[in-house]
This record gives sequence, structure tokens and C-alpha cells, in this order.
Amino acid sequence: MRSIALFPMNVMNLITAPADLSSKDLPLREDVRLLGRILGETLREQEGEASFQLIENVRRAAIRFRKTQDDRDRVQLEQMLDALTPAETLIVVRAFSYFSQLSNIAEDLHHNRRHRAHLKAGSAPKGGSLPLALKRLGEKQVGKKTLQAFLDNALISPVLTAHPTEVQRKSTLDCQLIISRLLSDRDRVDMTPDELAENEEALHRFVLILWQTRMLRTSKLTVRDEINNGLEYYRYTFLNEIPKIYVGLEKQLEARFDKNIKIPPLLRVGSWIGGDRDGNPFVTHDVMSDAVRQHSALAFEHYLNEAYVLGRRLSLTDRLVEITPELRRLSDISPDKDAARADEPYRRALNLIYSRLSSTARQLGHELTHLPPLDPDARPYATAEEFIADLDILIDSLFKHGAVYLARGRLANLRRAAEVFGFHLAPLDMRQHSAIHEQTVAELFSHSSGKANYQDLDETARREVLLDALQAGKPLLADALSPDSLGQYTPATQSELRIMQAAAQIHQRFGRTALPNHIISKADAVSDMLELALMLQQVGLLEGGKNPILHINIVPLFETIEDLRGCGAIMDELFATPYYRKLLASRSDTQEVMLGYSDSNKDGGYLTANWELYKAELELVKVFEKHGIELRLFHGRGGTVGRGGGPSYDAILAQPPGSVNGQIRITEQGEVIASKYSNPEIGRRNLETLIAATLEATLLHHHGADSAMPEYHRIMDELSRDAFAAYRELVYETPGFTDYFFAATPIREIAELNIGSRPAARKASDRIEDLRAIPWVFSWSLNRVLLPGWFGYGSAVKRFIEREGEAGLAQLQAMYQNWAFFRGLMSNMDMVLSKTDMGIASRYAELVEDAVLRERVFGAIHREWEDTVAMLFAVTCNSTLLQDNPAFARSLLTRTPYIDPLNHLQVALLQRHRAGDNDVLVKRAIHLTINGIATGLRNSG
Repeated sequence: MRSIALFPMNVMNLITAPADLSSKDLPLREDVRLLGRILGETLREQEGEASFQLIENVRRAAIRFRKTQDDRDRVQLEQMLDALTPAETLIVVRAFSYFSQLSNIAEDLHHNRRHRAHLKAGSAPKGGSLPLALKRLGEKQVGKKTLQAFLDNALISPVLTAHPTEVQRKSTLDCQLIISRLLSDRDRVDMTPDELAENEEALHRFVLILWQTRMLRTSKLTVRDEINNGLEYYRYTFLNEIPKIYVGLEKQLEARFDKNIKIPPLLRVGSWIGGDRDGNPFVTHDVMSDAVRQHSALAFEHYLNEAYVLGRRLSLTDRLVEITPELRRLSDISPDKDAARADEPYRRALNLIYSRLSSTARQLGHELTHLPPLDPDARPYATAEEFIADLDILIDSLFKHGAVYLARGRLANLRRAAEVFGFHLAPLDMRQHSAIHEQTVAELFSHSSGKANYQDLDETARREVLLDALQAGKPLLADALSPDSLGQYTPATQSELRIMQAAAQIHQRFGRTALPNHIISKADAVSDMLELALMLQQVGLLEGGKNPILHINIVPLFETIEDLRGCGAIMDELFATPYYRKLLASRSDTQEVMLGYSDSNKDGGYLTANWELYKAELELVKVFEKHGIELRLFHGRGGTVGRGGGPSYDAILAQPPGSVNGQIRITEQGEVIASKYSNPEIGRRNLETLIAATLEATLLHHHGADSAMPEYHRIMDELSRDAFAAYRELVYETPGFTDYFFAATPIREIAELNIGSRPAARKASDRIEDLRAIPWVFSWSLNRVLLPGWFGYGSAVKRFIEREGEAGLAQLQAMYQNWAFFRGLMSNMDMVLSKTDMGIASRYAELVEDAVLRERVFGAIHREWEDTVAMLFAVTCNSTLLQDNPAFARSLLTRTPYIDPLNHLQVALLQRHRAGDNDVLVKRAIHLTINGIATGLRNSG
């Protein structure tokens, strides 16, 4: 076996923890020690003393090596790991993985603890907050009228997406949530010794459940599984916490501005799960319809539960309070005629509401398990607005007789929930690749006119043909969607037409807000948008005529570097098309554009992708202002920095001036969803942070700020050019790079895991171009290179300084100090580099059998890594990684000794497996190491 420290420069030597542990972090250390002790005791009880001592010995050796970096300690650790049997390997991998899980729980709890401490002290928590944002608005004398205009126009929407590298099982997540609550109770409740003992016993119980629960899925996730998993976050957090966010915001606005400021439902959580069929053949019309049904069913489940609880609690008698005539009428028509409640109008009215909700749910086809209504034949609500109107009658009456606390409590939260979630729960987006739309439209034209040459037409001719068909205002074939006619199309086109049919049925049944957007992947021409419009016209989702009405937003997604560079021109041409302007007019002259962070990074590297995204936004702002169109950007960010990830607050504030403008949508993916939204308090804080950042970016970010920095833009153009050349030379121009990638990462083993319904590649191919960005990033994370999050920066900055000298370095340092975009770029890269380890990466390089190829590719990676670290320090004036983020530095130094052995074991297991060892324990251990490393690093794809 080659040494873990094949190269002397190790990233852990570049991270320094604060010399003294702050008293504010002592509770974190205590929590980690408590959970670690309970895990150790569980191991001893369940696996025996010998296994416990084995794990302890490995743990101590790993910690010692990380502290000393001594070659003798390294050899001792390697020998210990190499001597493990397959069964012992499984125990070690599971133990270290669970320690990372438990450490994550303790860290999340500690972040909550620190956030609460800031709020209590009235200070500003790192990462922004609503109170701080509103305070800044007040200091800048933002008036009530301006603020109200922002609120009226605002849309802030995190959008949940399924993730093909999500490693956590729901059973594991549920157990972690219980452990988190138990740990939180110890922090917040003044417990007696007996209560502490009971709490610790409960922690033992759930750590034991974790230990004896299978980490890996035994069958591949289906799309329906992913839909169900996504819905859990509404139960965990969204349904209860989002109404509370509105209540909190109302109180803060009243205190700082005016009690008459109205807050419309500006925060809405959307979803792609069940509607995103780009590259996923398992998303069918039935699956999409089922997704919407399940969304709606969960909303009714929540409303029925809340109405029932309120009916039990609001026992107010009209002998003591004077109710409004409207409430009297509502209670009089209630099916509740029980004499015992004759004087309790609120209860009677809520029994009516409960009955009507039950009838509505039944009418929509939901089979819910709930208490039977008093009147099973009650008239269903036609819309959510009717339901809200009934709730308003109760709230108004409570206010009128002075029961303010009741009017603003659970009842107000239910009303706000109904306003935000309606009868559909969440807006589901559809997405498909433009090439599939092109094929579908070509077949429609072929069968309607007998002309089979649509795909041979140039862009100008395509637009003419499409506009002629659209302006005719009727479907191309009257019976195109009949069962008999569908058989004449290819399977792909049949699927698309059935999806369109299902979309129209969803609109009829659940309302237009249930399915409001259709995204076009790889949009690169005006005809892409017109093709989708024609498909929508076939099912009535675009009503033709002189003044056409579009019922679904057409959203182009620009993904590659080339597409980002051309998106401004495409949108300019689109808006110059009179017919499309009419469609936009029917959608309030708002156009959404989605920008892809993942594919642009895979295409052009970290620095170039981020810069081209920034420039694309600037260009889009200009084009939209020119045409008088409202711009809403949808950011397709991933969890990792290589896919646009990083702190959301900083990312939003770093957007170009004018690009946020009160409206923003952002994808939330995979393990990021779990870390942000599985805990209600953390979830609420993350949602509030999105609102705070959007407020500040819109109202405190002036248009002139960025346009006054042409020199910074010139420098970024130079850096981007050189970074792009370096990245493309390695990834796309180095002979054999693809072979290196498939050998030096666990990409093939990732594909074997049951962690997502979507295939890892768009089509069967070993080309990097065809590989999805998510497994691409995941693979580089597992081998500790994390290449997509930094490669190209070092050589670009080095060349710039060689050209410009000390003055050039001073310019870069000024950019870092004065420009939020560049500062965020450096900060995210700093975090990525802290997780890299070239010594461990060299072990994965040894999996490449071709020595010449290995040295060529890994040598280039290692040289660029050294340059990148050196240039990062030169620009930031820091001497260590994470110097400005001591909390994360401390966390990483604590968890790294538990990750390193997993990497060592993974390499050895990959060698055995690829050499033909088909032992089921070896394969299982490989999959467990993938899970454990991802958990320890706290990201995957």
C-alpha cells in the first residue's frame, strides 16, 4: 500500500484551531462527548469488548496521526486498518459514520444555541436575520410605502428537488431528529437528577436504534419514494413554521414601522419532485398526477387536524362574549346541534368548517384517516379562499370582543397556512430537456401537415413555423391526444403528450397554482420557448386567439458557459417577438429565467462558471429593463460549492444590483434539505434568512454600485479566461482524463447505490459531458480532491500577478475587501480547500493502473492545488485556511480523524472489488464508506 502522505503538503497543516476554546463553545464539546460516550457504551454492549477496543485503538491512532503528522504514526494507523477483516471493517466504518452523524446533531444544536443567544442579547447573528435586516432598513430610512411595495411584489421560494446522491435513509433521519430533541431538552429545561437520567436513558435507546438500523437502502428509490420523502419536510417544518414566520414578521413590522403594513404570502416552498423529468424516465404522467394528489392530501390532513384541535379548545360561550352577526350565522348553519354546545358558537362554527374540509378532501379524491365529520354531506369549499373567508369570520369576531390573543394564535396560523399552501400545498414545477420538446413538436408537425422536416429547419424558419401554428389559435390535430391517435407517435413523444394532458387535468382539479411553471433545460434559442408554447396549446394551457392567455410560466434554463454568454441576446429576441409579449402580458409581464450552476461549473470550472453567471445576470437586468419586463431569477444551486452552494445569505447579497428585485427562487437539494429543514427551529431560521437577504439585496442594494467597478470586471475577465483554459485543458483536453476519473473516484460504485431514482448520466456513456453534475461533484468529494470547487483559480491568479506585479496583487486584495461577489468566491473556495487532502487523494490516484496517466493527471491536480492555496492566501492576506471561520475550523479538526480512516478503507476496498473480489461484505463496506465520508464532510453532490 502507498503512504497516505505520499505528498508532504497536507491541508490539515494549513488549518489552525483557535488557541483557547471559547466558553460559548463549551456546551458543544460537552454534547459531543456525551453522544460519543453513549455511542461507545452501545458498541461495547452490542459488539463486545474486543470490537470496542478495536474501534478505540483506530480512533486514537487517527487522532494522533492528525496531530503529529509523524510518519511512524501514519504507518501504525495504516497497519491497523490493513489488518481488518471484512466483518471488522464494517463495524469500524459504521462506528465512525455514526460518530459523524451524532457530531452533526450536536453542531446543529449548537448553532441554534448561539443564534438564540444573539437574539436574547439583541446582537447580530452571523449570516443575517430578520431583526437585523429590518433594523438596517430603518437606519437607511426606508419608508413604509417602499416597504409595502416590496412586500406586494415579493416572491421568495426555496424549491425542493430530488437528489441522486442523497445518502440518508428516512428511518435514520427520524431517529436523528429524536436524538436532537432529547439533546435540546437538556439544554433548555432545568432538569432534576432523575429527569437527566431518564433523558440519558432515552438517548441510549435511540442511539441503540441507530446502531441496529440498516444504513443502506436495499432497493433503489422510486420517484414516489422521493415524493414521500420530500413531503416529510412539510410535516417537520414548513406547515407549522412558515405561518409563525409571518406572525413574527408582522410583529416586527408593527414595532419598527406601522401596524397597517400588509404581508401577502411572499414565502412559498416549491417542489420539483415528481415534475422534473429531464433525464429521468421514471417521472411519468401518472407519477406527476400522484405527486400533486399527495401534496393536496397533506394540506388537508394539516387543516383537518388544526380545525379539530381548535374546535376542542375554543369553548367560548356567547353568554360571556358578544359575537359578530357573521359568526352567529355561521354557527347557526353548523351541523353541530348538540345542546351541550348550543352556547359555544366557535365550536359549532369549527365543526362546520371541519365538515366542509372533509367534503372537499373527499371530492378531490383523498382518502384521509381522520375523525368523521358531523355532516358527511356538507357542501365542499370551491376554493381555498372560501375556507379562508370562514376563518376570517372567527378571527374578526374574536378581535371584536377583545380576545386578541386567541385571534392571533393558532387560528391565525391556520389562516396563514391556508393562504400560503391553499388546497395544493406546494407549486410543483415541470422540467424537460429542449431536445425532447423539439422531437415532440417535430412529430406533431409531421402528423398534422405531413411535413417531416421541422428538425432540418434553421432557427429563423423554425420561429416562422411555430408562430404560424400558435397564431392559428387551435391544436394542430383535433384528436392528437386520443388513445387511438397517441399510438402513432414514438414512446418519448407519447410520454410528453400524456404529461401535457395530465398538467391540464391538474389545473382543472387543483387550480393553476398547483402547477405554475415549466422549465426548459438546455435552452439556447427563441424557438425552444415557442416549442413549449405550442405543446401547451395542444391541451388548452395556452388559449389562442387575438389575445392569447398563457396558464403556465415558460422558464428557460441556461446551463453551459456558452448558453450563459448568449442568454441576454436570446431573451432580447424573445421579447422582440410580439406574440410572446402578448403571452407575457397575460402573466403580468413577469418572466422567470433559471440559471444552472452545476452544468456551468462542470463545463467551465469554478471561477469561470461563477463569473459567467454574474455577467449573465447583469446582461439580463439590462435586457429586461429595456423591454419593461419584470425579471425573476431562479438559481439552480446545489449543496456543494462546486454546484453553486455556500451560505444562502451571502450568496443573495452578492448578486448583481437589480437582479433580485424582491423575487428569487432557489433550488434546495439532497442532504442540504435535511440539514436546513428537518429541524423546525433551524428550518425557520433558514427561511427567515432568505427573507432577510432578499429584503437587503432589494432595498439596500443600489443599481449604481456595481456598474462603477469596470476595472474589477476587467480583472475578472482576465482571471476567468486563464482559469477556463486551465480547467478545460485538464478535464476535456488531457488524453486519458476520463479513464483517470473513472478509476480514481468511486463514480461507478456510486451508481450502484440505491440513493436516487434518476440515472447518474443522461445517456449510457463514459463521456464527462454526459455525466450529471451531481455525481461528478460527489465523486471528487469522496476522494478528497473536491476539484469542481477550486481548480483553475491558482494558475489564473498566478498568471495575473506575473503580468501585473505587486500592483495586480493589490488590486485583487482590494477586490476581496470591497466586492461582495469576489469575497464570497474566496470564502467558499476557502471552505472547499479545507476539506481537501492531497495525501489521501494520492491514494485514490494509485487506483489508476497506467502510471504515466496517473502522474500526468494527479501531478497537474496537485500543482494547481498548491498554487490555489498559495494564491488564496496572497489575496486574502490569511496565513491559514478557515482563518475567518474559527467555528468551522474547530469542527473540521474534530471530525477529520473520523473521516480519514474511512477514505483509507475505501481505497483498499475498491482495490479488492475491482480486482474481482465479489464478497458481499466488501461491496457493502464500500457503500458504507461512501455514506460515512459524505456524512463526515457534510455534503455530497
